[in-house]
Amino acid sequence: MIAVDDAGRRAGVCTGMRRGGVLTLAPQTVMHERDGAREIVAVREVATGLLNLSPQVVVAEENTLLVDVSASLRLFGGIRSMRAMARRVADAIGLTATIGVAPTGQGAWMLARYRGGVSLSHDSLPGALASLPVGLAIPARRHLEWLAGIGCETVGQLMRLPREGLKKRCGTALLDMLDRASGDSPHVYEWYQTPPTFDARVELPDRIEHAEACLFAARRLVVQLTGWLTQKQLAVTRIALLLEHERGRSAIEPTTIDVSLAEPTWREDHLMRLLKERLGRVELAAAVIALQLVVQDVKEAEPASDSLFPEPGGTAADHARLLELLVARLGAENVLKPAPVADHRPEVAARWVSVTDKTKYVPPATDTPRPAWLLESPIKLLMRGERPFYGSPLRTVSSGERVEAGWFQGEPVTRDYFVAEADDHICYWIFRERIGAVDEDEPRWYLHGLFG
Repeated sequence: MIAVDDAGRRAGVCTGMRRGGVLTLAPQTVMHERDGAREIVAVREVATGLLNLSPQVVVAEENTLLVDVSASLRLFGGIRSMRAMARRVADAIGLTATIGVAPTGQGAWMLARYRGGVSLSHDSLPGALASLPVGLAIPARRHLEWLAGIGCETVGQLMRLPREGLKKRCGTALLDMLDRASGDSPHVYEWYQTPPTFDARVELPDRIEHAEACLFAARRLVVQLTGWLTQKQLAVTRIALLLEHERGRSAIEPTTIDVSLAEPTWREDHLMRLLKERLGRVELAAAVIALQLVVQDVKEAEPASDSLFPEPGGTAADHARLLELLVARLGAENVLKPAPVADHRPEVAARWVSVTDKTKYVPPATDTPRPAWLLESPIKLLMRGERPFYGSPLRTVSSGERVEAGWFQGEPVTRDYFVAEADDHICYWIFRERIGAVDEDEPRWYLHGLFG
């Protein structure tokens, strides 16, 4: 079979012509051999991506996909919005789609096969089908010569022929197809099912030298992933993107990009944002020839709950997405959260770990305020007028917190901590070493932390 573009049609090339006839009419024609296996893979990729629109997707004849969107129209804002979404899915896979819309699946199939068409009601459907070429009906193709001989060139003319005579001449398959297209007969479909696990791969058309340039191909995989998650009612928490290099004798191990999410997600835009940040930080050891996306951990999806009075500053999910973006941009080792240890010594208790660390920590119980920021090493303060001095004299504004600990580890600490205020009203956390704990008669004051 030959697919012909507009330039070929203007030159007189028709579907079904042999190679010699095509080159005679249009010597400059560029021909591409069909690859049936790749076509099947591409159709399945698009079908997986279309699961974002509806769980009811059908792989139909001649590389056509049917999607029942009747239950999704209000959710996605109408048929125009859904057509645009379907077109974006095809674009992400690298294909050009012709989209037909009709109240019946067979009707939509026929409209899509003929440059696309729209029929939004059963009343307008017969008129939309009537002008289509009769050759679109697969069972009619065996009888095109006979149909042309009686002057039947359109589906409308075919539907006006006597049914008994048409049945005797062409069989029941043609009548059944026309009935399904017009809505006079139901059609039972076999819905497209995805595998229980997700592992998708795409070969690149050319070698890629920079990791950021892999983002377009990565979107092809992410669109499929989000469709798979939608059908399974799952949300992903950990994925791995493998950048494949040379194979064979000079094989190089793939570059693996692990992405862990603070909150489960199934949203394409969020996953693409994280991959963009991670790819921007990767230095390739060699050119990339293929990409593979593997799901490593999933959870059951929980639908978003819209509150009547949303929290100021965003929801917990918004905060989680921000942290994930910072981790992707700066690295997990540079985005930290407090994880205090049950120890009375501040320098031991104040521990910070990566936000990706899931370990639970128990802070020490204390009734006095402690700052979030501690100095790496306490700073010894000057004394002026029997008061500690740091830019200006410091005045204690809290009761003392006595810390006596560490003796069992050979690092005894004996201190009295206070919140102190400077003349500019900035608050500091200072401590005084107790007399007797050191070999000096005068108490020594130190700055150990700052309040925000």
